[in-house]
Amino acid sequence: MLPELLQGTDAGGFLIIQDSASYSGRHLLKSFINAALNREEAVHVLGFEVSEEELKDGLKGSPVQRLHFHNAYSDPLGWTDQPAFTVHQFRLEELTRLVKQTSHPKPATLVIDSLSWILRHLSPPAVCKTLQQLRKGGSVRAIIGLLHADMHQRGTVGSVCHLATSVITVAPGMKGDGAVAKITKRSKSGKVVLDEVIFSIKDDLTVVVQSKPSQLGPKQIDPEEQETDPTANLTFNLRLSNTEREAKEKLALPFVFSKEKKIALLHSSPGSGRILYEPDANDDYDQEDPDDDLDV
Repeated sequence: MLPELLQGTDAGGFLIIQDSASYSGRHLLKSFINAALNREEAVHVLGFEVSEEELKDGLKGSPVQRLHFHNAYSDPLGWTDQPAFTVHQFRLEELTRLVKQTSHPKPATLVIDSLSWILRHLSPPAVCKTLQQLRKGGSVRAIIGLLHADMHQRGTVGSVCHLATSVITVAPGMKGDGAVAKITKRSKSGKVVLDEVIFSIKDDLTVVVQSKPSQLGPKQIDPEEQETDPTANLTFNLRLSNTEREAKEKLALPFVFSKEKKIALLHSSPGSGRILYEPDANDDYDQEDPDDDLDV
């Protein structure tokens, strides 16, 4: 199922393509647009980062008449009198209106290019709320968003990716034209499936999976994910030898009561704990009025 997801034949739900400065995910984004158009779906693109001409470059063989580009590239913040689409229109009501403007029998696919641009100008909770409403609203079949992970804090990336049903993280390959895709797919039951493949994109925007994880060799671990020993590189030793550990276990701590001390405290001997007082000759004590000395 995961290679089919990468090739665009299983792109329902909410998909995030996560890239970085080392490898751009826009070419893969175009391949998903191409696959949706070939499935005879209407595709609505919120274009913040590239123009319509640049986005359609390479889609000449696709039925682009079903591609609806909403221009947020020319005036994304609404500084002119008549902006086409602005970042402040990223709300459920506005997006639903845009999608319903076109009459098409099949549910549409919404492409966001990119989520990073929106997250830089709107609060992450507001963006997540709109994405969640779009997922449950039913006005679109699928949401595909491009996210530049190295532009945001880790918590922001995690919050947005937590909403997605699938996340594809792309990175450059070791050699040739191939790239590495780490795929995370969540099912409705909550099961999470992970996969990692090497892929390439042909001139017609079709994705070719070149190899599976078993053919990739040893998996490289991110240095941030490695468990570090906090006691390493210290000038003193925090570990105990076997002899020191045995001596520690035999040591009687001062706040721990022995069995004999507990018995002595719980079962006092006769006469212990009483206060004996003998009045002297100067005491003025009247048995009939013991509080007489308090009268003024």
